[in-house]
Amino acid sequence: MRAVVQRVARGSVSVEGNIVGEIGPGFVILLGVGRDDRPDDAAYLSGKIANLRVFEDREGKLNRSLLDVGGSALVVSQFTLYGDCRQGRRPGFSSAAPAEAGRDLYGVFVAGMQDLGVKVATGVFQAHMRVEIINDGPVTLLLDSKKEF
Repeated sequence: MRAVVQRVARGSVSVEGNIVGEIGPGFVILLGVGRDDRPDDAAYLSGKIANLRVFEDREGKLNRSLLDVGGSALVVSQFTLYGDCRQGRRPGFSSAAPAEAGRDLYGVFVAGMQDLGVKVATGVFQAHMRVEIINDGPVTLLLDSKKEF
């Protein structure tokens, strides 16, 4: 499972011109599910992300987590995080999970964040979405449950 995590002042996602999810300060998480991912991958990433210390403390150091600051998370499915661009000009997506498995593990990830006490908003799985992000910092991190990067 892969995630692009962006610390934001606010974020929203729209489908067909209608906002389906929005948050104030927190994280926008673009989440990709891989073919070999399991519920343990979702549990690992949800715990890791909720506890990332990338929010400033009183001294201006990045010492506080999403949980510490009471921030929210907007989780948007993003199978293209498994796009392989090493050959040719068209990405291959054979490493991405099939839709049904991806949807299930996306749900496990969202539930994991909620179980930790994070307020979560989501996009619509498999929909064409428009994501608006107001970066804060900017702080952008790449995570992989298999620790490939």
